[in-house]
Amino acid sequence: MKNLNLDEDSIINSHLSRREVVNIDQEQLVKTELFNCQQFLPLKIFPAIDQLNLVKWSTNNKDFINKALRNYGAILFRDFNVNGLEEFEKFIRAISQGDLLEYTYRSTRRTQIGQKIYTSTEYPPHQSIPLHNENAYSSIWPMKICFFCVEPATKGGETPIADSRKMFERLDPDIKKRFIQKKVMYVRNFGELDLSWQDVFQTTNRLDVESYCHQAGIEFEWKDSDRLRTRQVCQAVAKHPNTDEMVWFNQAHLFHISSLQPEIRESLLSIFGEDELPRNAYYGDGSPIETSILDEIRNIYQQEAVTFSWHQGDILLLDNMLTAHGRMPFSGERKVVVGMSEVCITT
Repeated sequence: MKNLNLDEDSIINSHLSRREVVNIDQEQLVKTELFNCQQFLPLKIFPAIDQLNLVKWSTNNKDFINKALRNYGAILFRDFNVNGLEEFEKFIRAISQGDLLEYTYRSTRRTQIGQKIYTSTEYPPHQSIPLHNENAYSSIWPMKICFFCVEPATKGGETPIADSRKMFERLDPDIKKRFIQKKVMYVRNFGELDLSWQDVFQTTNRLDVESYCHQAGIEFEWKDSDRLRTRQVCQAVAKHPNTDEMVWFNQAHLFHISSLQPEIRESLLSIFGEDELPRNAYYGDGSPIETSILDEIRNIYQQEAVTFSWHQGDILLLDNMLTAHGRMPFSGERKVVVGMSEVCITT
C-alpha cells in the first residue's frame, strides 16, 4: 500500500527526474522495441523463442518488468499466446505486490467476469471514452491497471494512452498553480441517469456506504426516493511514490458537464438543474472551473495520445499514475477485460 503526502511548495518546485535507462538486453528470452521512435510509450515486449510462458517468465523477471514500467509507463506484451482469463489473472499476480483489487466506488458500469477481473467500461460503442487515469476522482486508486484483449473489435476500439508526466509538463503554469491550490471537487447524484449508489458502492446497506464515505473523506447527503448526493475534494496533481515525478492526476475534464455534447448538456440542465446533475466537477472551493481551461486540458490529452490496434491475446500493462488511457469508438464485437492491483491512498 502506497501513501502520498504533498505540499504546495514541493509540487510547484518539482521537475521531472531523469528517466532510468532500461537494459533491454538483460533477458534473452524476450525482445523489446518501441512502436514508434518518436513516441516513448508503450514499450513492446514479445517472445524471442516459441512457446514462452508469460506467467513463468514474468515471475522470474518481476524486477525487470517493474523497472521498465517505471521508465516507460506502459508495456504491451504481444504474441505470448495467453490462455484465457485465468492465465491473465495469474500474470497480474506475478507482477504485483498483494492481491488484485476490487472495483469499488465505481464511476462506470462494469461486469465482474472472473476473480476480480472485470469488463472494460460498458459504454456505447459509437462513443469514445476520454483519456483518464483510473480512479483519479478519488483519494484511493490502483497503481497498476492491466488490460487483456480477448477479442479485438472489427473496426476501431483502440485504447489510446498518454503520458501523465508530459501532461503536467505541458500545461500552463498558471493553470497548474490554480488547480494545485484549489484541487478538484466532484459532485455526484446517484439514482437518476447515472449509476445507483448500490452499484457504485457494491452494497444495499446505507451504513456500509456511510462508513466508506467517512473513511474516504466523502461528504454525503441522503435524498428522497432513495437517492444519494456526494461531494469529495481530491488532488489535481500527484507525485509518483516510486519515481518522485509529478503527474497530472484528476478527472475534472471528464466529470465536468462540458464533457457532454451540447444538446445533451442543455437537456440535462433543463430537466435537473446544476445541483441535480448526475455528475459535475468544480474547483475544490466550489467555484466553477472555466470551460476554456478544461478544453485546453482536453486538447493536450489529444495531442499526447498514442494509439495502436489491439491484437487478440495482447496484454497492456500501465502504471496508472504515469499513464492515462481511454477508448476509441468501434464496430463489431470487442472484448477487452481489466484487472487492477497495488492500492495507493493519499493522506
